[in-house]
Amino acid sequence: MSKIVKAGHSNSALSSVVESVDVSVRNQYEYLHPSYEVVEKFTIPEYGLEGIYYNHKKTGAQVISIISPDDNNKVFGITFRTPPADSTGVPHVLEHSVLCGSRKFPVKEPFVDLLKGSLQNFLNAFTYPDRTCYPVASTNTKDFYNLVHVYLDAVLHPRALQDPKVLQQEGWHYELEDPSEPLTFKGVVYNEMKGVYSSPDSLLGRATQQALFPSNTYGVDSGGDPLKIPDLSFEQFKAFHASYYHPSNSRVFFYGNDDPIKRLDLLDEYLADFDKQTVSSAVSFQPKFADPKRLEVGFPIDPAAPPKHMLTVSWLLNEKALDSKEMLALGVLDYLLLGTSSSSVRKILTESQLGESVTGGGLSDELLQSTFSVGLKGVKAEDVSKVEELVLSTMTKLSEEGFETDAIQAAMNTFEFRLREFNTGSFPRGLSLMLGMMNNWIYDKNPVEGVLFEAPLKALKEDIASGKPVFQDLLKKYVVSNQHRVTVEMKPDLTLEDKQRQEEESRLAKVKESMTEQQVLDTIKLTKELKEAQQAEDSPEAKATLPKLGLEDIDPISKEIPYEIVAANEDNKSAKIITHPLQTSGILYADVAFDYSDIDLDDLELLPLFSRMLMETGTATYDQTALSRRIGANTGGIGISYHNDLKSASGKVANSDDVLLFLMMRGKAVTDNVPIMFDIFLDILQNAKLDNQKRAVEMLKESKARKEASVLSSGHTFGATRLAGRSSLLGHLNEVTGGLTSLREAGRLLESAESDWPALSARLEKLRQAIVKKGKVVVNLTGDQKMLQTVLPTVDKFVQNLPAAAEGGAKSKLLAQWDAQRLQKLLPMRDEAFTMPSQVNYVVMGGPIYNPGEPVKASTSVIARYLSTGYLWDQVRVVGGAYGGFARFSENTGRFVFLSYRDPNLLNTLNVYESTAEALSHAEVSKEDILQALIGAVGDLDSPMSPDQKGFTSLIQLLNGETAADRQRKRDEILATSVQDFQDFAERLKKLKDTSSVAVFGSQQAVEAANKELKERNKQLAVEPAFIGKTV
Repeated sequence: MSKIVKAGHSNSALSSVVESVDVSVRNQYEYLHPSYEVVEKFTIPEYGLEGIYYNHKKTGAQVISIISPDDNNKVFGITFRTPPADSTGVPHVLEHSVLCGSRKFPVKEPFVDLLKGSLQNFLNAFTYPDRTCYPVASTNTKDFYNLVHVYLDAVLHPRALQDPKVLQQEGWHYELEDPSEPLTFKGVVYNEMKGVYSSPDSLLGRATQQALFPSNTYGVDSGGDPLKIPDLSFEQFKAFHASYYHPSNSRVFFYGNDDPIKRLDLLDEYLADFDKQTVSSAVSFQPKFADPKRLEVGFPIDPAAPPKHMLTVSWLLNEKALDSKEMLALGVLDYLLLGTSSSSVRKILTESQLGESVTGGGLSDELLQSTFSVGLKGVKAEDVSKVEELVLSTMTKLSEEGFETDAIQAAMNTFEFRLREFNTGSFPRGLSLMLGMMNNWIYDKNPVEGVLFEAPLKALKEDIASGKPVFQDLLKKYVVSNQHRVTVEMKPDLTLEDKQRQEEESRLAKVKESMTEQQVLDTIKLTKELKEAQQAEDSPEAKATLPKLGLEDIDPISKEIPYEIVAANEDNKSAKIITHPLQTSGILYADVAFDYSDIDLDDLELLPLFSRMLMETGTATYDQTALSRRIGANTGGIGISYHNDLKSASGKVANSDDVLLFLMMRGKAVTDNVPIMFDIFLDILQNAKLDNQKRAVEMLKESKARKEASVLSSGHTFGATRLAGRSSLLGHLNEVTGGLTSLREAGRLLESAESDWPALSARLEKLRQAIVKKGKVVVNLTGDQKMLQTVLPTVDKFVQNLPAAAEGGAKSKLLAQWDAQRLQKLLPMRDEAFTMPSQVNYVVMGGPIYNPGEPVKASTSVIARYLSTGYLWDQVRVVGGAYGGFARFSENTGRFVFLSYRDPNLLNTLNVYESTAEALSHAEVSKEDILQALIGAVGDLDSPMSPDQKGFTSLIQLLNGETAADRQRKRDEILATSVQDFQDFAERLKKLKDTSSVAVFGSQQAVEAANKELKERNKQLAVEPAFIGKTV
């Protein structure tokens, strides 16, 4: 779930830029429309925007229309208040189902058709605990209106209300193909939520919310409890839509540079079918209870995993609506408590050694009432009560002693920088605005106040300047003296997974036993009919109803990002400096890339720890806390990441050893603070305290806990990383830094940090000496032209102060060692399954289909996309019931990979993968199919970017050796995709029969069942528990 970028102190240079925007009403726009009454004409001076708040006369639908002449990324959204009364997940099931065909567009999956053949850069739907939101975005006006038409018809006139098969597919159904077989549950949402309920973190969050809100709609699960989803009937499903999916209960939002009257005309086409009605959908406030509560919840663990507990302490903060200043102040308080590793509560909990990782999430302010939650995971049973006591005593102490002045200054500056920058990245700005407004709008408060920040920020600053103990008072009022508190302890349960499976099997067995012979036959018949309907092609007449783009709507010319190489560094003794003159509102975005290919191969595993140690241990001059505050007070943020890739081979598969390995230090600051930012860069790089054993131990524990949680929720990612670790240096790197191997080796690294720290510290220092030096360094600067000239002397000084470049050989140390140790470092090429406590599976299969040096046409991206949104979507998700099924193909590596996500199947999914090549070779691919697929592929290429994203993307292109000619060739090949390309790719896919391998993460029962059948094919999976090794 995404929300508007929020935050708050004064950046004078940035402030002056924002305030100079002319926000007077532009006379050239006509706003009046006969079908709507104007409630309010408003401006958002913070972002130079204006808009109109309307009521639709006939229905009472509320409409906000924002005009943004300089932003061509248009956004639409329609949101309904949808408070559930139970945990059958009806809002969630309905969110899926309305996108499965409608009155005007009677195809099975218009949502997927739009994914296939639209230039959209956002197309999704969100189910909140009390509302359901349907947003779209596109930079192409024709495409944008196509999306709006389909979404409006979908939510107001869905096919799902007449066809029970939609509920069966997206929600749940009994599945039975033979009278002798056991009955099973299937359904996309059912399996999605089984995956959610397999995550201890998700279980903790749900238990906490329901305990905090026992008396209102938040006390049930809008997403659906797998135990309750099968209670949802078709009549309840239809009744929920009739109750809440009415224009009188809607909030409609438009944003962009399109004609504001045309928006209203289009919307009125759909609203005119309805009359105003009273909809009872308001959410009531949860009354506060007088005494704290405690709750214990079990969660399944693997027998090989240590039996660690989790605990959070949570508060319901308010009984009435908060004003804008108080909301802003609570956001700053949250940052003071938990925002960075040196924030007060996070630091105290981490240093306590009572657990492995801070959890809870802090402030949540998207619902009617805000909550705050914090605790630890990875806690020993005997320490559980100590965690609760520490949380409570820390809050009390902070409310009495307050926060240091420089901590408040850093938090305020960080918040204000974010607010003024309004950098939403690849997320559409208009959508971020919509979600920010919706936090007020959905509760009948002024929506515009949800995104205005100047007045509350000014008031908050004045309170702080006058000496008011703002944050102490908030802590006392909402936390320390607040008895509406819930402590949730998550207790590991070795038997819970088996118990849940047995309960489901028993429930289904009882249902089947209660069926008559005819009912069993009817169930078999319904299963068959549902699968036939799912596999059936839409008629040509139905397909023709969908609005489409043509080639004439596609720009054939590749878009280029301006850059200038200011310093070439041809002798590799200094640094290459690249600039990008782009409008950035007075902010400089700086990226410094250090080649790290001269480190030792065995030290790759230390890279994640090394980058965190650089940022979070302090320096010789500033301790950890002081450094964090200096960054917060003077910049918009500084971070370190890695860029690992293959050099471009200009339309051919690259040599797997032709790698690019860079450590990236990235930061942003207003012009006046750029010298301070580069001083901080240098201080971190040269003086970070890599000998801080205490922080290293804390980081390693936290990293292990995060990876354990990630395996359970993102097994497909770990599976794909595992596959790549069998074939290349980059694959090995990713496996030892972020894959299953890194998790399994976490215990060994932790033991080394605790018992042999001097040796580990020396390895970290050796990494710094090998990486932080002049030579293969690239400095990338994005900003206004005048600013770029101003900051160059600062950059030159920074480069001069870096250590001198060492003399290197013809081949880097890392590659030389890889040549010698390749065979022993690569994972064995075998089919593997890793068992874990999960109700769903993640099934991955893949391998190379092109060899290094072979030409690869860019049309392959069109075909991989066609498979993901076509055959794999239909077979793995629609028929199989998985939440996701898709494919990835890399033109650079020549590797093709199948992945499934929250999948109830295992063997059936592998069968689908193995049949894909044959299915593609026999597919009747029409010109319309190709056009649809290539438009979607072009949409992927042309996603809108913020200025900093443009500068960084251009840097990566230059590092990779990708030219403008390469990008134009790729675009030309996509636009020239032919039927023959599909046939050629089908032949390539057949190579997977010999080159592929498998990695599965899932339940032991599913793996054992699959292996019984695979044994007959002599293709058994090698089985291991996912959580083995020294992970304690």
